[in-house]
Amino acid sequence: MVVWKSTDGAMTWTSVFDKEGVGSIGSVAVSASEPSTVYVGTGEACIRGNISHGDGVYKSLDGGKTWKNVGLRDTRAIGRVIVNPRNPDIVFVAALGHPYGPNPERGIFRTTDGGKNWEKVLYKDVNTGGVDIAFDPANPNILFASLWQARRTPWSLASGGPGSGLYRSNDGGSTWKQLQEHGLPKPPYGRIGVAVAASSERAYALIEAKDGGLYRTDDGGDTWQLVNGSHDFTQRAWYYMHVIADPQDPDTVYIANVDFHKSTDGGRTFNKVKVPHGDNHGLWIDPKNPRRMIASNDGGVTVTLDGGKTWTREDNQPTAQFYHVITDTRTPYYVYGAQQDNSTIAIASRDDDGAIGRANWYSVGGGEAGYIAPYPPDPNIVYAGDYEGNITRFDKRTGQIKNIAVSPEISDAQGAANLEHRFQWTAPIQISPHDPNTLYYGGERVFKTTDGGVHWEAISPDLTRNDKSKQQPSGGPITIDDTGTEYYDTVFAIAESPVTKGLIWAGTDDGLIQVTRDSGKTWTNVTPKDLPEWSRISQIDASPHDAGTVYVAVERHQFDDLRPYAYKTSDYGKTWTRITRGIPDTTFVRAVREDPKKRGLLYAGTETGVYVSFNDGADWRPLRLNLPTTPIHDLVVKNDDLVLATHGRSFWILDDVTPLRQFSDQVANTDVYLYKPATAFRMHNVEDPPKPVLVGQNPPSGAVIYYYLKAAPKGETTVEILDGAGNVIRKYSSNKLQPLDEPLSPDDKKPEKEIKPEVGLSRFLWDLHYQGASRVPDYYLFEYKDGASGPLALPGQYQVRLTADGKSQTAPLELKLDPRVKVAEADVEKQFKLLIDVRDELSRVYDAVNQIQDLRQQVDGLKKRLSENPNAKTVLSTGSELDQKLVAVRDKLINLKITANEDSLAYPPQIDGKLAYLALAVAGWSDSAPTESQYKEFDKLKKQADDLLARWAELQKTDVAAFQKLTTEQGIQAIVVPSVGSAQGSGGGPR
Repeated sequence: MVVWKSTDGAMTWTSVFDKEGVGSIGSVAVSASEPSTVYVGTGEACIRGNISHGDGVYKSLDGGKTWKNVGLRDTRAIGRVIVNPRNPDIVFVAALGHPYGPNPERGIFRTTDGGKNWEKVLYKDVNTGGVDIAFDPANPNILFASLWQARRTPWSLASGGPGSGLYRSNDGGSTWKQLQEHGLPKPPYGRIGVAVAASSERAYALIEAKDGGLYRTDDGGDTWQLVNGSHDFTQRAWYYMHVIADPQDPDTVYIANVDFHKSTDGGRTFNKVKVPHGDNHGLWIDPKNPRRMIASNDGGVTVTLDGGKTWTREDNQPTAQFYHVITDTRTPYYVYGAQQDNSTIAIASRDDDGAIGRANWYSVGGGEAGYIAPYPPDPNIVYAGDYEGNITRFDKRTGQIKNIAVSPEISDAQGAANLEHRFQWTAPIQISPHDPNTLYYGGERVFKTTDGGVHWEAISPDLTRNDKSKQQPSGGPITIDDTGTEYYDTVFAIAESPVTKGLIWAGTDDGLIQVTRDSGKTWTNVTPKDLPEWSRISQIDASPHDAGTVYVAVERHQFDDLRPYAYKTSDYGKTWTRITRGIPDTTFVRAVREDPKKRGLLYAGTETGVYVSFNDGADWRPLRLNLPTTPIHDLVVKNDDLVLATHGRSFWILDDVTPLRQFSDQVANTDVYLYKPATAFRMHNVEDPPKPVLVGQNPPSGAVIYYYLKAAPKGETTVEILDGAGNVIRKYSSNKLQPLDEPLSPDDKKPEKEIKPEVGLSRFLWDLHYQGASRVPDYYLFEYKDGASGPLALPGQYQVRLTADGKSQTAPLELKLDPRVKVAEADVEKQFKLLIDVRDELSRVYDAVNQIQDLRQQVDGLKKRLSENPNAKTVLSTGSELDQKLVAVRDKLINLKITANEDSLAYPPQIDGKLAYLALAVAGWSDSAPTESQYKEFDKLKKQADDLLARWAELQKTDVAAFQKLTTEQGIQAIVVPSVGSAQGSGGGPR
């Protein structure tokens, strides 16, 4: 669904097409003569029922860093882009055109000036488009192309007709000849794939026809023969028909279909090539080394270096296509969805180890297309749907999956007209918000079970238009293709009011909205009068604040209508208001949800991103942030998070919608505004690993603080954290640098500002820690450095104070214990008290070390100045003796020989390291009271530190004072013992 780039042999991938107008890619072509020149045709030509549209051709001259749309914006779906191997400005595009309606911008297009101008060089009619095109590798003036007559409606797919055909050009695409008869099958044709072999006279055509299959010419297209008619290569022809010729061996040819096939005898026989995933759609073969190939399929992209014996992994590309999303009642909550051409999934929204990895997700039954409903009292139980009415009950404890379908009947290739019950590809499932044992399921009527699917009852009549003409087998005049995707006249959306039990809304895919207020005994058609007929009711959201209010997302893109449709009623459907102002006319809406905590705050999932309304739908604004351009098929608000199901970019979570809940236009007109932070929770986890990684990102651990600045501050900006008594426990400043955990080296980055206030909305994270211990400059506390951090704050009430240009604002902040943790409040207080004591003791040690080091530097400087003075022998010898005594104390407090992570194995840690280690042991990644041994260890270390600090105090009274007196008597400027806390580096603990 987007352009990805790898520079490390497919080990990792980076998206390079996030901010363009669409997120759907039909074809990518890299110039052979100028590899930094890349062309992308947008919009998928493998026209599934869930495809996303494109907006033309994009071009990059810098390897995908930047893009420019270079035209053909109304093509909507592009099957192939090819670049002349000798001239990057000559490009051909096979444009299918609108999959859902007629349009003239379709066929074969050519540019000779890099996309500045396009000419339509092959065209049939408004219902037929280009789907494939190939150069003769020896002579780019010779091309083969195919046209495809195809059309989708909400209830059908028609592949093939008189418009489809195979063509050849001998003059660089200026003129074309349709290839007919001479060994080719009788028309009508459907989809055709073309490829030219290494020998210019040989070409392959994979043709959908009654006598279809793989055809081959050995005389440049004048005559053809059927070399293989296996259904393995023509099954679901509209979705595949991909044939790829080896660039060096004319007898080697590949076919990408459900499986991946290879022939080495000119297509007469094939063997399967094992790739990581099924449903194959593309193959690039290195022209210089044909053993090096890149294959694409519905699981992602994979690379082979050995001709297909082994392939790279595909789980390093976050490309999952989710139909819907729901969350459960756990902490942290799990996110659920069904992936196109893959399994259902439940995945954690965060992990205590710092990132969301493979161990954090699992399948929950069902299949690729359905809704999911985790059982609220016990998320181990999950209901999950799939196409053709399949629904399962999954128990994670046993791993068992029970089929509980209403009508367990296979219906392939039959159409829906004669079925007992009709269920859409993604039939709705909902657990009642009032009774977790009540499960609703949508077919042509609403079904209900209260015993986990053992028994079902229909609680409605047929709520659809039940037009039998729209329930016939799909596929077109050549190949029937009936998976349930096109089943029509079904209930597509169900929503029971969270406010009133038995108030149930149902929306159909044929344009009706029905409501019952008595648990299904009676139903009323409340369809908006201005709703265009046959529209799909994509989603219904019953307001959590008012029983009579409901929001409806309607989409008509399968009628070639991309306009947004969304409606609201506040009187149980008696009257409706269309609420789409602010959403572009080319952006249709799939979902609208109301925020459960703030009435009238709405979120809309559209084909190109998310929109937000602060005034109950009166107008909308884009909520882009760092979200890539991608279809949003569903969204939910969970706690303070907005969770998105994208179709091609996996799950995305906006971690904190607090600013949206508090936003108003008045806020935007103030100079400075501090938002009240959401409730924070004490969580124990490490930082996210560096990117790129094959894991999901954790939400930030700590309190997220948002503030708005109308203009850039001229002076200092600070954020302070105050405890319940009003004491400042942490302060961050725009004038202060972040302390570094390790000494600087030439390769280290320079420290950044603690706060970087910017115009507009800024986000700052308090990690919930108190101020850390003092620091010793350029000292590395090796692997125990986190032990010098301040302790986690206790649960309770705090305040945040923002000061910008001398103006201050304060907001309350509540901190709670991890909801998973059950511990006595007194135990957490004991832990906090001991950690504070350890921190303070460590600060005493480091303050003393800083004083000693400062004093040693002064003595050393004095000795250097007096080294040539014959009258200063006494001062020099006394200074050396003093330095030895200082080092003797210092080296028992700290071991400055430790400069690497495992140096402690060679150089014993002293009191500071032991205190830091003790802090880690007491914190222990848990909320609990300290152990008896931890108290004893602290008492032991404190006594040792007290003894050494007393020795340091005694040295100041005796040896240091005597040295000061001696230097004064000698007429030398006296040295100064720094006071506690004044030494460089004190007071700034690591964050």
